[in-house]
Amino acid sequence: MSKQNTPHVPPTSLISSKRNQHLVWRVVQYTVAVLVIAYCVFPIVWIFSASIDPRNSLQTAQLIPPNASFRNYEFLLTNTTQPYLRWMLNSIKVSSIASVLSVFITALSAYAFSRFRFAGRRTLLLVTFLLQVFPSSLMIVAMFLLLKDFGDVVPALGLNSHAGLILVYLGGVLGINVWLMKGILDTVPRALDESAKIDGATDWQIFWLVILPLIRPIMIIIAILTFVGTWADFLLPQILLQDTQQFTLAVGLIIFARQQFAQNWGVFSAGALMGAVPTIIIYLLVQDYIVSGLTSGAVKGE
Repeated sequence: MSKQNTPHVPPTSLISSKRNQHLVWRVVQYTVAVLVIAYCVFPIVWIFSASIDPRNSLQTAQLIPPNASFRNYEFLLTNTTQPYLRWMLNSIKVSSIASVLSVFITALSAYAFSRFRFAGRRTLLLVTFLLQVFPSSLMIVAMFLLLKDFGDVVPALGLNSHAGLILVYLGGVLGINVWLMKGILDTVPRALDESAKIDGATDWQIFWLVILPLIRPIMIIIAILTFVGTWADFLLPQILLQDTQQFTLAVGLIIFARQQFAQNWGVFSAGALMGAVPTIIIYLLVQDYIVSGLTSGAVKGE
C-alpha cells in the first residue's frame, strides 16, 4: 500500500495564523467598544458644553465655547423664583418613597401569589399582567379625575400632592414587579418554609427572616428601576402637580425651555447634568452588590 502524501504544515505557521486571527478579533472588539463609548459620551459632552456656553444655545461648533463660565450652575443654585434645589429634593422624596413602598408591597404580593393557594389567584395574576399591556397615557384622565375627587375627601392625597403622585406611581409599577419577583420566589425551595415552620416560625417570620434575604438582589433591582423611572418621569407630575413649589425636577426644568421670549438652554443643560448625579451615585454604590448578590442568590435558590 502506498502512503498518501499529505501536505505538512509547519507548527509555526499554525501558531502565526491563530495569533493573527486573535489580533484581528481583539481589534474588532476594541473598535466596537470605542464606538459604543463615544456614542454614549458624546451627548454628555455636548450638554456640558451647552451648560457653560453664555449664549444659552444648544448649537455650538466648539467643545469649549468662547467665554465659557459656570454662571448657569450658579444661577440654578441661587435662584429663588425657580427653586431648582427644592425641585431636586421633591424628586428625591417622591422617588425614594415610591421605591421603598414598591419593593415592600411587591414582595408581600409576590410572596402571597407564590406560596399560598386561594380562590381567584390565577384570575388576579392574569388581570395584573393584562393591566401592564395598556400604556399609562390611557389612564391619565381617569387618574386626574380620581385624585381630584379623592382630594375633596383627603386633601393630602389629592391633586398637587406628592402623596397622590406616589400612589399613582405605585399602581403603575406593581404589576410587572409582582410578576418579576414571583418568578424569583418560585425558584426558592419550599423546603426552607417547611423547615422554618417545624422550628415554630410564623408566616410573617418566614417571609421576613428567610425569604427576604434570599431575594435581596431582585429587591434592589426593583428599587433602582422604580427610582429611575419616577425620577425621569415628566408626564404624570406635569398633569398632577400644579404648584411650582411642588414640582419635581423633570417638570421644573422644562420651564427654562418654554420661556416666552428666550429659551434658556444653558440653564436647562446645567440642570439636566446636575439632575443626573443622584442616579449615577446610586448605580455606583450598588453595582458591585447587584452582581455579587445575583450570583449568590442563584446558589441559594438551588
